[in-house]
Amino acid sequence: MPAKKTSTPAGDGLRLVIVESPAKAKTIASYLGEGYVVESSVGHVRDLPSTASEIPAKYKKEPWARLGVNVDDGFAPLYIVPRDKKPTLKRLKELLADAGELYLATDEDREGEAIAWHLLDELKPKVPVHRMVFHEITPEAIAHAVANPRQINENLVDAQETRRILDRLYGYEVSPVLWKKVMPKLSAGRVQSVATRLVVDREWERIAFRAAEYWDIVADLDAGEGKEPRSMTVRLVSVDGQRVAQGRDFTSDGTLKSSSRDSVIHLDAERSTALARGLRGATFEVRGVESKPYRRSPYAPFRTTTLQQEAARKLGFGAARTMQVAQRLYENGFITYMRTDSITLSDTAINAARAQVRQLFGEEYLPDKPRVYQSKVKNAQEAHEAIRPAGDRFRTPAETGLKGDDFRLYELIWMRTVASQMRDAEGRSVTIRVGARAETGEDAEFTASGKVITFHGFLKAYVEGVDEPTAETDSSERRLPDVAEGDTLQPTRVEAEGHETRPPARYTEATLVRELEEREIGRPSTYASIIGTILDRGYVYKKGQALVPTWLAFAVVRLLTEHFGHLVDYNFTASMEEALDEIARGGSDMQTWLARFYFGNGEVGLKHLVNALGDIDAREISTFRIGEEKDGIVVRVGRYGPYVEDSEGRRANVPEDLPPDELTVEKARELLSQPAGTERELGVDPETGRMIVAKAGRFGPYVTEVLPEDVPKGTKPRTASLFRSMSLETVTLDQALALLSLPRSLGKDPETGEEVTAQNGRYGPYVKKGSESRSLGSEEELFTVTLEQALELFKQPKTRARRAATPLRELGEDPETGKPVVIKDGRFGPYVTDGETNATLRRGDDVESLTLERAAELLAEKRAKGPSPRRRTAKRTAKKAAAKKTSSAASGSVNATSATAKKTAKKAAAKRTATSATVE
Repeated sequence: MPAKKTSTPAGDGLRLVIVESPAKAKTIASYLGEGYVVESSVGHVRDLPSTASEIPAKYKKEPWARLGVNVDDGFAPLYIVPRDKKPTLKRLKELLADAGELYLATDEDREGEAIAWHLLDELKPKVPVHRMVFHEITPEAIAHAVANPRQINENLVDAQETRRILDRLYGYEVSPVLWKKVMPKLSAGRVQSVATRLVVDREWERIAFRAAEYWDIVADLDAGEGKEPRSMTVRLVSVDGQRVAQGRDFTSDGTLKSSSRDSVIHLDAERSTALARGLRGATFEVRGVESKPYRRSPYAPFRTTTLQQEAARKLGFGAARTMQVAQRLYENGFITYMRTDSITLSDTAINAARAQVRQLFGEEYLPDKPRVYQSKVKNAQEAHEAIRPAGDRFRTPAETGLKGDDFRLYELIWMRTVASQMRDAEGRSVTIRVGARAETGEDAEFTASGKVITFHGFLKAYVEGVDEPTAETDSSERRLPDVAEGDTLQPTRVEAEGHETRPPARYTEATLVRELEEREIGRPSTYASIIGTILDRGYVYKKGQALVPTWLAFAVVRLLTEHFGHLVDYNFTASMEEALDEIARGGSDMQTWLARFYFGNGEVGLKHLVNALGDIDAREISTFRIGEEKDGIVVRVGRYGPYVEDSEGRRANVPEDLPPDELTVEKARELLSQPAGTERELGVDPETGRMIVAKAGRFGPYVTEVLPEDVPKGTKPRTASLFRSMSLETVTLDQALALLSLPRSLGKDPETGEEVTAQNGRYGPYVKKGSESRSLGSEEELFTVTLEQALELFKQPKTRARRAATPLRELGEDPETGKPVVIKDGRFGPYVTDGETNATLRRGDDVESLTLERAAELLAEKRAKGPSPRRRTAKRTAKKAAAKKTSSAASGSVNATSATAKKTAKKAAAKRTATSATVE
């Protein structure tokens, strides 16, 4: 690590300020003005090697090179400058050569601190260096940051480096086991694997769940003339003094809990119906009225996780979309830093919020003293305020000029911040007990609860959302008649109502974020990327807002829990987070902790676990029984997806959109009985004498021929995909033979003599002549297009359009871009687009039911990932770089340098060697 000093003898020239993102650079440059050059590093400028080709030649033969971490020498990381970062680093060095001072203005958290350290180590400046930090991008905050720089916080750098090395060791040692035993190209991760386990464990609970039926009675009662409201609805709570069973009294297997068996009465349909009938002529009497004050205090300002949860509830944003929009708001100076555990507001923010309360709502809504919030998050991370509007005066949403997603999220943050400095909501809550005796002699007691808000306080500005659709919000009111004990009421309706217990709800992005935070697993700043990873890996997909695990996730979690149990143990993962926080505070040594994790210190280390796995039965890991053993049905995770298999060896693919808890024995038998689960014989080809069959394949339905056993080895059967207008159940032999006849020869071009054919390809139907091709309008034209029509097409200029991309559905305008969003059918299936960004629909997304909100979320997530790197660009860059190599570089030498840095005074004895390698 570079020396702690961040200042060297002063030089002349401009002041170079380096931030992470171009948008941030543009905003800050407008505040600093002349004399400053603000440039972006575009994130990290160096990292551990991501591929074998990035490992410098001098290290390739080292046993630890694959990991990129020298586990035998203090876990020294091998840092390289990736090829796509070399132009950025070169540009920064050129700017630094003309600068008199350097300001490292990356984010104030661990990641930002590490970026600053990497920049310092690579740039090796000979001018004064300052660490410039701020949590909001306003002229005042930037000016203050320039005037009050600090040193690089080495503890934060250590914590980030420990996390990076830990994640590399975890992923690079465990993922290969998944490749061998489950499926290639899978990944394991310290937090993503635990998050996947949470979703899978919840699905197991749903699979094991058995519904219980219970009944009660609901009655509408008339309080008489002069009462407002006149009627109220009450619900049965006890019969002859014994409490009536409710959903909470039943276990997940549908039986009464042992603690409830003697204390509650379980009503069934027959008894509750008879009791309701016996109460319809009874007089109901008020047996008690309990009234007490109601008070609700404001919610704390947003931190990262609560912002993600509330944006999901109120705006329908996924975590990634929320963080993308928040990042944009921060970089453009509208809000403070959005990756924070803090719920604390500065005095400046408190004064700004109170001023707006006074201005917008009046003095009566302002508490006598400012409200101060203390974080309840254990080991809350470094720095920052809560997420709030930037500046010492908050702009109202209307004053910002924002639109779309930016406006909606800013408005949410603004309302929450202002509400946090308002008075409590006040009112009264009332519970009324009503009793009646049935004709059969049974005594029944009912209750009704109500709430009246007499002063709305902060609820005037903001009401928090709820996760359960049936749950009431804090602002909801239910008024009851003003009755007193002894009053009589007449029933207008008495009905028995049946209920069923419900399985535990699947996680949504919001509830998974909340669960991870409550279990102290991972960090709020990483939750969006974690959820994105498990979605992209195919471990989880969305069905509406719910996160549904795939059978692939079941197999991965089973392998990890059975062979790497403590790595996916919830408590162990949380304790790792505590250790990283301890390192960030300077209370723990990085090398000692990593050695204990990897090699084991009186415990089982990661290296031992990976090397002592023994024989893992890959088939058993990926096999799950459906129903009872006597049913003889299992679901297996195969190379091409999950399928069910019975004791007779019959197989059928499991539909991609079928959640695991819905794959019952009955559903499995239904799948096995469908023609799609087996071959469908269409008849014999009269020319070859071979049987033609229709099948359901990985890429859709198709037809093929059955080869006889005596054909030469390596002979492949003819196959052809069905047209979109055809179905597996109705395709005929004649249609199949026509498909198998493709490509179809149309004749030769009389001018060139080249043969012209009609073919069906990956991009749709087309005609081909030599190296030229032209698209056809429909698949049916493959059998009708003539040579003359094809030659006419070749006379037309070639267009990029592969086929007429008629929208499948129009959804409306994207709330972020304002452009029309449509669903189209593409090469890899249906996708949504606003004309600039395309996003493929995921599992669980249905073309007919997809909403504009879901489409906007998919597009926002795609924008957040940015454009994919292009191989051609990489090749051109490589060629240019090769032309500029020195003679020594051309002969294969690698310029690699090692930088050994001293730690802070209390850790002076512990040295870390960080290997920094630049491949020219």
